Order: sequence, then structure tokens, then C-alpha cells
Amino acid sequence: MIADFLAAEINLIHGDEPMPGMPLPILEGHASAGRLERVLRAGRFAVTTEIAPPDTADAQAVFERASVFDGSVDAINATDGSGANCHMSSVGVCALLTRRGYATVMQVSCRDRNRIAIQGDVLGAAAMGVTSILCLTGDGVQAGDQPHAKPVFDFDCMSLLETVTVMRDQGEFLSGRKLNNPPRVFIGAAANPFAPPLDYRPLRLKKKIDAGAQFVQTQYCFDLEQLKSYMVQVRDMGLTEQCYILVGVGPLASARTAAWIRDNVPGVHIPDPVIRRLLGSENQREEGIRICVEMIQAIREIEGVHGVHIMAYRQEERVSDIVRESGVLEGRMPWHPGLTQRLID
Repeated sequence: MIADFLAAEINLIHGDEPMPGMPLPILEGHASAGRLERVLRAGRFAVTTEIAPPDTADAQAVFERASVFDGSVDAINATDGSGANCHMSSVGVCALLTRRGYATVMQVSCRDRNRIAIQGDVLGAAAMGVTSILCLTGDGVQAGDQPHAKPVFDFDCMSLLETVTVMRDQGEFLSGRKLNNPPRVFIGAAANPFAPPLDYRPLRLKKKIDAGAQFVQTQYCFDLEQLKSYMVQVRDMGLTEQCYILVGVGPLASARTAAWIRDNVPGVHIPDPVIRRLLGSENQREEGIRICVEMIQAIREIEGVHGVHIMAYRQEERVSDIVRESGVLEGRMPWHPGLTQRLID
């Protein structure tokens, strides 16, 4: 009775999430039992972020990194060898955080594993409670600190999307061998509205949706006008009715950082006025936070956008401030594992 009462109280506070270890049912019309899918299908403006996996075998380091997001986000992405640099695996981070009650998005890069390993990872992750998967082609090994590593690329993002969809919906491996219990996962992809040729970007999104993407998280947005133009085309194609779009945002630490990103990170366009604004401020780091907050507020008003994905590299501790100051949650409290643990204790 006490456990039922606590679970009910937590559901009232957080919307729908049970205590860690208590399985959620899959609602009618849902692909997974995950919080991110529930938030989006309920019509709420979702907030996700990402954690940079640590260079350690210490689980506590993962919990400490995630704790800065408590009460501020609906799900946490765990990157998979981002930039072709080795860190703790995405599946490992997601397994640890899921046990603590966090909603996670496992990123899967095609760079490092073949189809046998990837299908096995999808099953293992689903068995450990991971309910959302982001399918990525992955950066080339030449971008990382082990450029002599052998790249795999047995899949690209399209074939990976198709494979996970087949596993879930048809209940079988690519070989045709049947699965006893298919992975019930919410499937996502990345999108970049800002990479030329711009007219091709909505068509690229449609291909990913046709391959199985149910949600997308975009590259950093610093150009609202380009995003608005992209969303007009996406809406005209009816894609916002088929897929949830979360726009990538993030705080810029300085004008120098912004210029470096613009010159060295493919697909990230930072307009000159943004850099000039940073240059003219007394505290560039705080100005970068304000720009991010304003960006979120403006993005929320664009028809067809369903949420934001906050990427705050080396500024993860500011994500809660950004979310609070943007007012984007409008009084809604996302999943908060720390509070749940205190109630249980």
C-alpha cells in the first residue's frame, strides 16, 4: 500500500514515470514505454540534453554527470564515440542511468560495429530498459584521436533505421530469424537543416522518416530564419505529422569559440550578428547563455517544432539554468530521479 501511494504521488509530480525498477506499460499507439515518447505524444514541448560519457570505468562518474540535469530535462542522450574519440560506451552509460530512473536516448554510430554487433546491442539495451535509440552514421575515424582505427560502416543511418524498425515491428533479425521478444523502442535520427544544399534537407528528412525515424534531433541552430524556412518546407510536405522534431541549441562560451565552431564543424552556421553580440558583451559566457535562452523561446513559437535538444559541451551545469530561464516547461517538472530516491529512502 505504501509503495502504491508513493508511486501515485510520483506520477502526480512527474506526469507518468514510476519508481526505478517498476516497468511502464506500452500505451496504445506507442512504440515504446519510454518517457520521451510519452511526453511528445501528449503534446508537451520536450527538452532533451546529452551527456559526454566519461573516460573511466567508475559508474559514480556517470551518475554525477547526469545529476546536474535532474528536474530539467525529459531524456538524456549518451553519445557514442562522438568525434571518433573513445569514451565509455553509450549502451553502458544508458544501462547505468536507466537503473537510476533516468530516461535515456542511446546513440548508435555505424562507424565502429557491424550489423551483427549492432543488432545485439539493440537487444541488450532494450533488455536493460533503454527505450529510445538515435541512429547515426558517425564521424570518420580521421576526426578522432585514433585515426589509424579501422572504420566499419557496415550500415549508414538509413539502413540502421530500417534494421531497428524491422527488429521492432517484424520481430526478426535481418537474417529472417525470429526474435522471442522484439525491442520496444522509440527510434530517432539526426537532421541538419543548415547544411547545403538547403533545399535537399527536407527531402533527406523524409527519407529518414520513411526508413523508420519517429523523432529527430537537429544540429545546433543559431540561424532562426533558416530554421523557419526549413520548417515551412517540412510542414508543406506533411512531415511534422509523421515525426517529432527537436531543434538543437546550445550556449556559446565566447566569440572565439563561436568562430572556431563555424569554421571547423560541418553544418553549423553561426551568423555574424551572433558573433558580434558576443564580442560586444562584458561577459561573453553569460551572453552565450542569454542567446541560448532567447533561441529556445523563439524556437518554441515555430509551428511544427516539438522540443529542443540542448548540447552544452563543458557547460552541462548550466542546462538547468537555461531551461528555467527560458520558461519552456511552463511549470511542468520533468523526471527527477533524485527526488524519487529521496521519497523511497
